[in-house]
Amino acid sequence: MRSKLHHFTSTRREGVSLRKVAGFMVSIRSSVLSCIVVLGVIAACGKDSTPPPVDPPDASVPEQCDGGGIVLCGGSCVNTGADPAHCGGCGNACAAGQGCEGGVCVLRCQIDGQQVASGTVNAANACEQCVPETSATAWTPRADGTQCGAGQVCSAGACGPKCFIDGSLYDEGTPNPANACEACLPTTSTTQWSARGSIPLLVGGEDITAQGWRAITQAPNTLTYGEDYVRLETSTNSGARTSGQLLLTRANVVDATKPFKLVVTAQVESASRHNQLDSGAAILGSFTSPFGNSVDRSQMIYLDSAAIGWADDTQSAAFPVISGGYHVYELAVDAAKVATVSIDGVAKLTRNNFMADGNIAIGDQTNDPNVDGVMRIKSVELLCP
Repeated sequence: MRSKLHHFTSTRREGVSLRKVAGFMVSIRSSVLSCIVVLGVIAACGKDSTPPPVDPPDASVPEQCDGGGIVLCGGSCVNTGADPAHCGGCGNACAAGQGCEGGVCVLRCQIDGQQVASGTVNAANACEQCVPETSATAWTPRADGTQCGAGQVCSAGACGPKCFIDGSLYDEGTPNPANACEACLPTTSTTQWSARGSIPLLVGGEDITAQGWRAITQAPNTLTYGEDYVRLETSTNSGARTSGQLLLTRANVVDATKPFKLVVTAQVESASRHNQLDSGAAILGSFTSPFGNSVDRSQMIYLDSAAIGWADDTQSAAFPVISGGYHVYELAVDAAKVATVSIDGVAKLTRNNFMADGNIAIGDQTNDPNVDGVMRIKSVELLCP
């Protein structure tokens, strides 16, 4: 009985197992058929099938920056070398009126609505620049003497041809107070005195008094100005015992202890014949006010209509003085006190033991009747050694 029961139980278990296996096989076959159907559908769709959706990026992955000073700050890539909100590092904000340069907060100006870096020179005026410490809203004048162009320096915020020497500004042409043969010549140097060929003593067309000259006069005479000359004219009234006198003199022109060269560019329009020690048109290399002493008048150079000479009549030379044009008259005195008078570069007179006192004079020296002259003086210069 037990044997039959055991056989029945085993047989039943085997039947159950066979049914399970059969069910599993059916399931596999169904799955395979499903896959075949799906593959068939895909194959049938071919290139026209819709691609599967792409998953959105994972927001938890941080944004990547390119480096080279570009770093991630607050979820954005910024240049910490130039961003005033993150200057040198995230969150390091520059103060108002500052910019970021090289990762460092620096002062800047805000001028005419534009941000300007500290030290920037105004493109419209080379003598102004941005100096935030002085003014953050306007251009600041640069220091006097600052170079602002070729042969130009700044003066009170303006650029011009001047010199800045030993801490002082000088206008173009200003002579060195310690050496008249040096001057401010910006085209040569704006920082040092420059040598010059001559010292202008009189410039025609400009006021003689302002140039340091004084007029010794007796009527009748006239002093007038042209564009580039000063004109001296004297005359004698009919029957008068004296004539007009007009002599221009300037003191302390030369160093009487040293050689010098005096150059006068003039035109003699008319000249009466001179008297000894007197002349209606003359050049004096020494002069004692008001008429000149005996030494001054002896070595005075007279200009007649067709000759020049020493007023003591020791020497003369024929020359067409009244020629309708200008001539260059030069009086040169050397270290041995030998004087030479040249006209247009040609020597005409010489004299030994010339005595200079530093003063000079030009014009009508005498008030003798009918000894008159008319001269145009374009320039008087003292040549530099």
